[in-house]
Amino acid sequence: MGKADFLSPKAIGNRIKAKGLQKLRWYCQMCQKQCRDENGFKCHCMSESHQRQLLLASENPNQFMSYFSEEFKNDFLELIRRRFGTKRIHNNIVYNEYISNREHVHMNSTQWETLTDFTKWLGREGLCKVDETPKGWYIQYIDRDPETIRRQEELEKKKRQDLDDEERSAKFIEEQVRRGREGKEPEEEPVFTELKRESEEEKVAFNLGGGSSLGPSKASASLGPSALKVAAASTKRKDHSHSSDSKDKKKKSALDEIIEMEEQKKKPVRSDNWLRPDIVVKVVTKRLGDKYYKKKAVIREVQNKYTAVVKMVDSGDKLKLDQSHVETVIPAPGKRVVVLNGQYRDVEAVLEGIDEKKFSGTLILDSGHMKGKRVEIPYEDFSKQA
Repeated sequence: MGKADFLSPKAIGNRIKAKGLQKLRWYCQMCQKQCRDENGFKCHCMSESHQRQLLLASENPNQFMSYFSEEFKNDFLELIRRRFGTKRIHNNIVYNEYISNREHVHMNSTQWETLTDFTKWLGREGLCKVDETPKGWYIQYIDRDPETIRRQEELEKKKRQDLDDEERSAKFIEEQVRRGREGKEPEEEPVFTELKRESEEEKVAFNLGGGSSLGPSKASASLGPSALKVAAASTKRKDHSHSSDSKDKKKKSALDEIIEMEEQKKKPVRSDNWLRPDIVVKVVTKRLGDKYYKKKAVIREVQNKYTAVVKMVDSGDKLKLDQSHVETVIPAPGKRVVVLNGQYRDVEAVLEGIDEKKFSGTLILDSGHMKGKRVEIPYEDFSKQA
């Protein structure tokens, strides 16, 4: 009987049956052959091609098992890295997504008998962080990419620098406050006593500093000695208020100015957008293909702060890219650059040198009121001028 036509119902039915995953018990890893039923698998095992593959495997079985184990491990880790990153995820979720690919390497051909054994092996080898819970085994990928480690070190270094700056500013403010307090005269604390009448007919009178009709003798008789001391102290403070008020006011205003200046320094001068026209950038996204990946371009226009219209240097093509799809370009020493972020934003400068350990460059400012000043700025905060 001849083979069924490609568009015949039988051929279409066969293709539907062969599509997707099928039973693992009828799969031959050596021949990479999937059979649909037990009879087909039996016929395959009796075939000449299968017998030849068995002879090859019997000569060096460890080599084939090592090859399949390596392929399984690499594909499994690559799926975790691309799909889940460094998130903590259940191992069954990753495995179910891995076997959804029809061409995957089956676990029964590797050195691991179960998924639990493979998960424990990943933990022992230090490839992933694994932990057992009542719901099963969870894994977390450990990213050892040099670029990722470098970025983490840069972030930690910036955090340490910010903490050091805040500590220095706090100490400076405390010193200024202490000096301001030392220059002030200590105020006399009032002493409060209980008012008592010597007889029930005697009236208690209070002198509040206004025009009192009571004479000095009546006031003295009405108030006790402690109250008189309080009144004298308040009168003494009033006499000196005109001379010392302006002095204290000047001290407070100077201290307030220092505190305001320090608070302004603490305010973040960095912005989350750094794009600007007429600078050279590098395309870092792979979505556009190898034609534009790692190629240089010049920003012609900035739209909505985070979108740039660029012109490729090599081909002259115009593209519309997001800020996350490009990065700054560090030229050779002596070339002109533009500061894109931080305290000296939008200032033109000349690159004097670079420090590879600190991931920063030494710039000589060439514009603005601070022209000629030498500053050290991270790589991501300046770029080559077009």
